[in-house]
Amino acid sequence: MQLSELYRKALNFEFLTIEEGVYLYHHAPLTELMHIADELRKIQVPHGKVTWIIDRNLNTTNVCIANCKFCNFYRIPGHKEAYITDIDTYQRKIAETFRYGGEQLLLQGGHHPELGLAYYTDLFKQLKKLFPKLKLHALGPPEVAHICKLDKKSHHEVLKALKDSGLDSLPGPGAEILVDRVRRLISKGKCGSQEWLDIMHEAHKLNLTTSATMMFGHVETIEERFEHLVKIRDVQARKPDNVKGFIAFIPWTFQDVDTLLARIRGVHNLTTAEEYIRMIALSRIMLPNVKNIQASWLTVGKDVAQICLHAGANDFGSIMIEENVVSAAGAPHRFTYKGIQQAISEAGFEPQLRNQQYEFREIPENIEEQVINY
Repeated sequence: MQLSELYRKALNFEFLTIEEGVYLYHHAPLTELMHIADELRKIQVPHGKVTWIIDRNLNTTNVCIANCKFCNFYRIPGHKEAYITDIDTYQRKIAETFRYGGEQLLLQGGHHPELGLAYYTDLFKQLKKLFPKLKLHALGPPEVAHICKLDKKSHHEVLKALKDSGLDSLPGPGAEILVDRVRRLISKGKCGSQEWLDIMHEAHKLNLTTSATMMFGHVETIEERFEHLVKIRDVQARKPDNVKGFIAFIPWTFQDVDTLLARIRGVHNLTTAEEYIRMIALSRIMLPNVKNIQASWLTVGKDVAQICLHAGANDFGSIMIEENVVSAAGAPHRFTYKGIQQAISEAGFEPQLRNQQYEFREIPENIEEQVINY
């Protein structure tokens, strides 16, 4: 293979193969990958701004039977620390989110063996009745698959019921690496890779905007990372022409503090800053049909995320008023709304507040300054 030919294909928005992506990963100089990805970003996101969002990651429950080896957040049924979030807590935390300038709830939880479709449709209706302007970016393919199994319903039936009850968009958790060899080792209790992809395709057919993710730096091979990217790209290529489908791709690194993968299997995140930047650039190159690439400052920190803005990323993610799952595995980074704007400006870009659809928002005049992760 010739690097020059692969660069030409990338700049023409051609679909590179898994083998071509792996070749670029191993042989292309980082500066050249960053340049190619930056040029693609300028074409796909011509306004040149770097977007960010205010939201809150609130958990419906910490009860889960998936038993993922990288998760410190979940509790088994009957555990003394198990909970299901009550409506008073939702009201208090959503009202606080609006005070802090947010309008969206990233609502996720565990695979609770007793929470089926009726629970979620009732909850969504109740939250939308209490807060009509609230945007629900909720659940994800593994939770949808779990609900389907509990209620013995199809993906279409469950997703349509959730949408009709107030679901605005579907996030992309539980992707990890979309290769079943990997999933059997780290998240055996979750849906398989094909079901994850099928649920996303069904969501696109229902005109639900979704996001895609990748958690890397654990037991996967480099080839499996690129197999993951190609699968995401192929699902996006199959979406109906009149819908957005995957609106963003967010890769982050495995956080290993006190996880079962680290304690029992000895698996640690050895991903370097250079490797993360390389994967951001290659995500832009391998996913020419996904417009927005997000740098995960939560897992890699401000400085690395800033460099990623020159390597194909155009979004800085969320200041996240609350986030519990990734933080429980050791992600230490925090931002206020002023801090995230300053970080983007320091990197040489104009910061722009957005909503989940990547539409621009004005910063609310009455926003409270101290938006923190706790």
